Amino acid sequence: MASEPHFHPVFKSLNKPLTIWGVERRLFFLALIMGGATFNFFGSFLSGLAMFTMLCLFGRLATATEPEFLRILLHSSRFKAQYDPAKREPFPWQIDRGRS
Repeated sequence: MASEPHFHPVFKSLNKPLTIWGVERRLFFLALIMGGATFNFFGSFLSGLAMFTMLCLFGRLATATEPEFLRILLHSSRFKAQYDPAKREPFPWQIDRGRS
């Protein structure tokens, strides 16, 4: 009886990202702040609205491909690049033809 699999219910809502209008909530907040900053900097409501719209569309695309895109981007600077054994310093060698 110890080899019987155990099934645990997992609800979809636990694995879905929290979104506002299809944009992950932190990206939405960032787009809202950047739209407001653009409005204050240029003094144009149209420029603030255009910036907010473009960032929301980018956020929607990013959320559709990878919901944790912002977290990955912010934490990427803390980790070293993965070691690639194909990239190494060339080994200096020469052929000695003077010996017989």
